[in-house]
Amino acid sequence: MAAPAPEGFRPLDEKSLVEYIKATPALSSRLGNQLDSLSVKEVGDGNLNFVYIVIGPAGSLVIKQALPYVRCVGDSWPLSKERAYFESSALKDHGRLCPDHVPEVYHFDRPMSLIGMRYIEPPHIILRKGLIAGIEYPLLAEHMADYMAKTLYFTSLLYCSTLDHRAAVAEYCGNVDLCRLTEQVIFSDPYKIAKYNRWTSPYLDQDAEAIREDDILKVEVAELKSMFCERAQALIHGDLHTGSIMVTSDSTQVIDPEFAFYGPMGYDIGAFLGNLILAFFAQDGHSGEGNDHGPYKKWILKTIEETWNLFHQKFIFLWNEHKDGAGEAYPSDIYNKPGVQLLAQKKYMSNLFHDTLGFGAAKMIRRIVGIAHVEDFESIQDAQKRAYCERRALECAKKLLKERCQFESIDQVISVIQEISV
Repeated sequence: MAAPAPEGFRPLDEKSLVEYIKATPALSSRLGNQLDSLSVKEVGDGNLNFVYIVIGPAGSLVIKQALPYVRCVGDSWPLSKERAYFESSALKDHGRLCPDHVPEVYHFDRPMSLIGMRYIEPPHIILRKGLIAGIEYPLLAEHMADYMAKTLYFTSLLYCSTLDHRAAVAEYCGNVDLCRLTEQVIFSDPYKIAKYNRWTSPYLDQDAEAIREDDILKVEVAELKSMFCERAQALIHGDLHTGSIMVTSDSTQVIDPEFAFYGPMGYDIGAFLGNLILAFFAQDGHSGEGNDHGPYKKWILKTIEETWNLFHQKFIFLWNEHKDGAGEAYPSDIYNKPGVQLLAQKKYMSNLFHDTLGFGAAKMIRRIVGIAHVEDFESIQDAQKRAYCERRALECAKKLLKERCQFESIDQVISVIQEISV
């Protein structure tokens, strides 16, 4: 039996959405108050929400409404619709820090769990679809490094006082439902028999079992889960995969931060890089006669390498620029010599790199043997070929996760990916 709708909440359809817009000046004004010939299209292809594109003769916008359950499962899996509040808050907070890569929020209605925001117009497409189509994005690494450096640095104790940081952590602690969902589907379900787990059966039956029986892997995953739950390092997006990014050749827009909370920085960086690695291993499944994906695979590896290196460079630049500011992680009256600051930065970035590899690998594993898979693999029609690609991605993920602290550079990670792909 479905749970009763919360007070003040009603799910909108295309018709009732138009009436809602007419009654909401913050939205109708964005459409030039020309509301008689609006085009409304529901495009939500994710697991959780309804998403509507609204286009009129004088403007456009997107409406996103959170349901009180997991959309891809139904009302048997309830989920707090308060996630819309945290998504709206994160879009505003990250938008202030990195306006070039975050869409503007026009309106938020908390009782309705509804966000009105900028429509990211064509030719923007979801990055994951571009990767499947083999499209190169020359500014992707630069843009994502910029987004991650700014959103992570400026919400950390490197920049903030402990007073401000704790207040922000407390504010986002309320996003507990989506944090628990992450804990379940990424750090728990893939390592046991779970109701919603699936994989390319029968080809990956033994591979899925091997993950459930790998004691070293499970101990390492427990460490990552503890870090995810306990380390309020920065305001992270919380779901920064290639389906949460819209792109053209010269624009990159990060969307859907409904999982946002104060967590480990490496979770965001790892999500992005891990999904690029999945895209790399999926390429062979999309190859055919006269369709050589070799050059594109090289571009993906180059993008992985450049993303980390540019992030490292930009993050350290921000740290140096603001080293005498209010940040209380490394107060300037203690870390007052260039040598000690360099030592602190080297240790910090080494730990962050290892966190990134661990979380990225965990994200890869859950996309192959957990509940929610990726189109990169799912669009490979030949199940045997798909399983071949997925098996190599799993092999890579397990090595990165278990041996993450042995890696000293992104070049070494690229080498492992190449060795496994041969």
